[in-house]
Amino acid sequence: MKTLTCISLPSDPKSRSYLCSLFIGACLFCGVYFLASEFTVKDYKDRSSRWQISVFQNAHSNSIQNIQSSKCKNQCRPSGSEALPEGIVVKTSNLEVQPLWGATLNGEKSSLSKSLLAMAVGIKQKEIVNQIVEKFISSNFVVMLFHYDGVVDEWREFAWSDHAMHVTVVNQTKWWFAKRFLHPDIVAEYNYIFLWDEDLGVENFHPGRYISIVEDEGLEISQPALDPKKSRVHHQITARVRNSRVHRRTYKHRGSGRCDDQSTAPPCVGWVEMMAPVFSKAAWRCVWHMIQNELIHAWGVDMQLGYCAQGDRTKNVGVVDSEYVVHLALPTLGVLDENELHGEGHDHSSQREKLPKSVALV
Repeated sequence: MKTLTCISLPSDPKSRSYLCSLFIGACLFCGVYFLASEFTVKDYKDRSSRWQISVFQNAHSNSIQNIQSSKCKNQCRPSGSEALPEGIVVKTSNLEVQPLWGATLNGEKSSLSKSLLAMAVGIKQKEIVNQIVEKFISSNFVVMLFHYDGVVDEWREFAWSDHAMHVTVVNQTKWWFAKRFLHPDIVAEYNYIFLWDEDLGVENFHPGRYISIVEDEGLEISQPALDPKKSRVHHQITARVRNSRVHRRTYKHRGSGRCDDQSTAPPCVGWVEMMAPVFSKAAWRCVWHMIQNELIHAWGVDMQLGYCAQGDRTKNVGVVDSEYVVHLALPTLGVLDENELHGEGHDHSSQREKLPKSVALV
């Protein structure tokens, strides 16, 4: 039988002390190792748990977004287009004329107009209208004429007539036409909509320069200033200010209805008249909804245009002085009113009171 051999500690005190120190050090190392492992495992579990929660949240968020996107694709589509394949739906249009064959009638690529002039016109003012339209056509505008007297053929003597849109309904104002033929989705491709009367002199007006100014000034709603020496000026804010590019307010220190730097409401600030307004695309989308179906002369609507200024009306509504027109104050719709001809009857407040409540906005 083999004998079990025991290992005895060295008898040397130094050797025994060294072995004891080594043993204690090994024990401490093992303790630290096990403690560190415990914390590492716990930290890993916490991080793993947080990562799983984050992944779940992201997946849940993406799922909600996908559901909302899918829901919007169905609900945000124009009514009646739900059955059409995705990609075939066209929400907006324009007033560009398309040829019956080929790309264009002349075989050249047409440049898309970026702005629109729309006017209610009568044949009695054809010479004035011709001067206006020629300036806008030469600046690459689309022109739409609303014929309130039913006369269309007599306009064919002008070279631009075949390039303009002609709509005729007897005895209707430009606001009636605009509500029915200038829907925001139809004119969505045009940056600016000029909705003018027919009795304006444009000798000192250039459409291209005007647009450059309103873009630079950030005007969402504007009008050209009126030459005070040659025009019928009903409201002081519309009168041209000399040596000025644009003004947004007027000052009146005498009488009733004073206007000063503290004024925040029309007609002291943020106001244009309805004879020659110019709307940005975004402003027109808002204004179109403001026009009631039975609206005739739009008296009172001018006081509410600030709602559509796309922000601060005191900054985004203004009158352009450097490009100005003459208001000839000719009778509209072919009706001669002696009171209006002599400057009477321009207190729109009394006329506004006679309108239905849905029209009389102020």
